[in-house]
Amino acid sequence: MLKLNDLVATDYLGWGAKGVSGYIATAGRDLNFPSTQGLQTLPVAKPKRFSISYHLLALESPPVRVRLQCWLDDGEHVPSVVSVWPTADWHEREQYDLMGITFDGHPNLVRLLMDDDWEGHPLRKDYPIGGEPVRFSDAE
Repeated sequence: MLKLNDLVATDYLGWGAKGVSGYIATAGRDLNFPSTQGLQTLPVAKPKRFSISYHLLALESPPVRVRLQCWLDDGEHVPSVVSVWPTADWHEREQYDLMGITFDGHPNLVRLLMDDDWEGHPLRKDYPIGGEPVRFSDAE
């Protein structure tokens, strides 16, 4: 029987555009001499902006790992898998909170890490970087 190990969303905004490094297999990498060989080839464009990867594990001998992946654009919804794998509850809430992906049928789809009045989703590539004042104490 397959158990849900992890559920993660990825934002591919700008993927396949000029300046995005592709992948060229090399014999190895030298940290003292970084290279940009990947800029010679562009990565293949993805079908949609976001992907959700479900990492599954069957606890048998030998263990079997499976990755299911679905693609969606901004504003599209995905069916919740909480009824199949109850552990997906927190994983789906995390992706909703940090990436803005809505899971239809989720029993309690509310923010998990960010404040309730937080605007935006911090792990999206179009989220503005910086600009939030940091307060270290009430005196400042």
